[in-house]
Amino acid sequence: MTRRERADRRRGLLLMAPTLATLAVLTVYPGAWVLWLSLQYRVPAFGVDRFAGASHYAFLAGDPRFWSAARTTALFTVASVGLELVLGVAVALALVGQRRGRRLAFSLLLLAWAMPAVVTARLFEWLYHPAAGLLNVLLGGLDLNWLGDPALALPAVVLADVWRTLPFVAVLAYARLLGIPTELYEAAQVDGAGRLATFTRVTLPLLRGVLLIAVLFRTLDALRAFDLMFVLTGGGPAGTTETLTVYAYRGLFQMLQLGFGSAVGVVVFALVMLVAWAYLRLLRAGEAAA
Repeated sequence: MTRRERADRRRGLLLMAPTLATLAVLTVYPGAWVLWLSLQYRVPAFGVDRFAGASHYAFLAGDPRFWSAARTTALFTVASVGLELVLGVAVALALVGQRRGRRLAFSLLLLAWAMPAVVTARLFEWLYHPAAGLLNVLLGGLDLNWLGDPALALPAVVLADVWRTLPFVAVLAYARLLGIPTELYEAAQVDGAGRLATFTRVTLPLLRGVLLIAVLFRTLDALRAFDLMFVLTGGGPAGTTETLTVYAYRGLFQMLQLGFGSAVGVVVFALVMLVAWAYLRLLRAGEAAA
């Protein structure tokens, strides 16, 4: 390394120092504190404060409620992200093929994404109302209790999440579609490829990178989802919409078991990091193959 390169490196580290210090204060320290808290019995309401070791994690390993929350989290993540991926690509294709009113349609698409999650939850709470909800009216006046029926509550929450976050996938896919050269489609048409073959052999492979990034961000968000199910169902009925984040909230703020709730938070954090690592490995493998 030359003298100039060493000077540039020192200058770069100096410029990065404020950001690194801020990240250390805002992320590393709180994360380390939560990890330490998860190793303790701490219930401030009763003055309990003693070291617990790994007992919280041992309890979680055999807790049926924890595994039920984990299963609900997995179902919610797979269903919502899968629907958002399919519908987002469909919406992006429709926008690209639209001749008139594209800007208006794009603005309306972003409206759902711009809404706060709590506002979206309240909106769907009115739509799902058993007696006066618009959804039951559109279904011919059916008397379905969307948020009170254990069989319907989780699909109802998934539908609300898909409506709110579908624009994220659609916008990323739409931006990538605009960058695909028309010559590729013309060449496919000359070779006799139909619409399905053009989509599977030309469009979809070129969308792969963007879709993997969209799925990564949406999966991480879905694993940490809290506001929709908390406002719509509170984790009910009968725990059918209780995700890991709702489970952690109840331990932390309803039962005031800070150590136990922190242990659940650490598990959620580890799960999110594991998923992020797997996706990044997949992205690198795709780039290497390309």
